[in-house]
Amino acid sequence: MKEVPIRFRLNGVDRELKVAAADTLLEVLRDRLGIKSPKTGCDRGDCGTCTVFLDGRTVRSCLVLAAEADGCDILTLEGISQDPSPLLHELARHNSFQCGFCAPGVVLSATELLRANPHPTRQEIQQAIAGNLCRCTGYTPIIEGIEAACGADALLRVRPPGPLVAADEEKSGSWGTRADEGVRPPGSRA
Repeated sequence: MKEVPIRFRLNGVDRELKVAAADTLLEVLRDRLGIKSPKTGCDRGDCGTCTVFLDGRTVRSCLVLAAEADGCDILTLEGISQDPSPLLHELARHNSFQCGFCAPGVVLSATELLRANPHPTRQEIQQAIAGNLCRCTGYTPIIEGIEAACGADALLRVRPPGPLVAADEEKSGSWGTRADEGVRPPGSRA
């Protein structure tokens, strides 16, 4: 099969490689470049797990041919995570994700929303993340995390997340509480 050369910027780094005409952007990112945040989910663009930024807009990378990314700027969760934002901190603080499979798509979709509208309504948040399927959380902690990240005042109250530990049942009843909030797993030493 004939390969075509493509060039693009990935998470701030110029990349150049040859791809087959039928290669999707998702396949190239994961299998050839080692970018693991976009996931293979439905392979039809329905679930949002393969979401990436392509020239500043979110796209489903399973639906984009790699050759179409020639000359483009691609940003993945790995690139966004290099400069932690209030959004990432608030999503962690709200225990927004359990298994994490949907997290990259949700974070990128929420980032796109907050760049366009720093003070969205709850309905606008729900619409922005509607294309990202999550089977674990029921969306409430995701929406609450995004709401908490809205506006400049979020910058004043964000602390970097501490290591995740088991929470005491009386404290929160769930896993994923921040260690720096004083909650320790049973049997651990402070």
